[in-house]
Amino acid sequence: MDAKLAPTKASAMANGEAAGAPKSFKRSNSLQDKTPAHSKPGAAAATARRLRSISISEPQPTKAQPKFSKNSRKSRSGFGRGLPKKGGAGGKGVWGKPGSELDGVATAVDSHDPNYDSEAMDDDVELEPVAVQLTADEVKRLAETLVLEYFDHGDTSEVDRALTESWDVISIKLRYLVVVAMVELAMDHKASHREMTSVLISDLYQECLTQTDICRGFEALLEQLPELVLDCPDAPEILGNFMARCIADDCLPPKYLSGHKGKVECRLAIKALDRADLLVSSPQGMSRLDNVWGTGGARRPVRALVSQMVQLLQEYLSSADCDEAIRCLKELEVPHFHHELVYEAVTMAIERSDRRSTDEMVRLLKTMYGACVLTTNQMDEGFLRVYEAMPDTQLDVPEAYTLLERIVTLAFQKGVISRDTMRRMPTKGRKRFVSEGDGGRIKVREAPGLVF
Repeated sequence: MDAKLAPTKASAMANGEAAGAPKSFKRSNSLQDKTPAHSKPGAAAATARRLRSISISEPQPTKAQPKFSKNSRKSRSGFGRGLPKKGGAGGKGVWGKPGSELDGVATAVDSHDPNYDSEAMDDDVELEPVAVQLTADEVKRLAETLVLEYFDHGDTSEVDRALTESWDVISIKLRYLVVVAMVELAMDHKASHREMTSVLISDLYQECLTQTDICRGFEALLEQLPELVLDCPDAPEILGNFMARCIADDCLPPKYLSGHKGKVECRLAIKALDRADLLVSSPQGMSRLDNVWGTGGARRPVRALVSQMVQLLQEYLSSADCDEAIRCLKELEVPHFHHELVYEAVTMAIERSDRRSTDEMVRLLKTMYGACVLTTNQMDEGFLRVYEAMPDTQLDVPEAYTLLERIVTLAFQKGVISRDTMRRMPTKGRKRFVSEGDGGRIKVREAPGLVF
């Protein structure tokens, strides 16, 4: 037995050294050598015969070794299934299996913890929304927006509803800024807007605003007068009118003026308080304060508006200043009544019966039409009113139809009126001197005692 195995070991050693047999091949031979003879009969002889058939000179095939990168997660033994090591939890920069961060993680209780989740809290915890309070600048911007919209629609209930909805985010200490924003905007607008502001303050009193809010608002305005007078030189008089009107509307107590007269040192504030005291203490002052801003806009009587338009046209014929006439017409604040100006202008040109008045009136109408002060509808309506009044105008001006024809022709050439309006111009009826059944003989009126 030993004699037969000796050449086998020698040949195996020779082949391994010469051909560089792989380690796996050597390990298999060693396992076979260690196998007991009685367990595998004839195994040694078969192994020896196989080894003798292999040439020592020929190189033996070697199994390619896989290349492993430095951070590879696959098994390096070569016997694995190709899966990453540790189920994907190994390798550089890996803190566990994907999705393991959601398994077994306790809910963070500390609200300052980065992993704190408010939705994962217990059911007995109830979250309530917290309203963010507006700053002083935001309160003034909100009030300015509401007041500007109010100047367009004139509905105080709309402002009341909007302020009520925003009252939760406005601090009680900042609500007086609503009054400050109202008065400041009214100072930059016309008298009609100041009247609307006084009505708004009166309607909001005891609904949204308290007497304390109104008092604090006027105190802040008195302190800001040195700055307000830079943009509005009449700020002291306007503020005095507002305070007097609020006293008449019972929004301010009567003792408000006397309580502040000796406490303010600003000259402008003293002037505003004196103005308010004068209006309140004058005879029948409380009843007259309803018209402290005048009767402007549509509240004026029609006769007063007509009279002011006639004065406007007379001053224009004297100065020939179209810009001044446009400014005066806008101050009346009656854009729906501008057709009256067209009617009065054409009627005045007919009554004056001179070429200069006709040319100046047409030029004024052309300028106002180009400045969009007078619209096409207002222009046509004014001329149609003149057409209807021509029978009465002719009684005072016999040549009224001739003058009207000239004015209408010139206005059509300037593009002031439409062709349809020009066609509707009335013409004076002509007296017929020839009858159709008289053969063309002219009728002569016979006088008593005369024979023709």
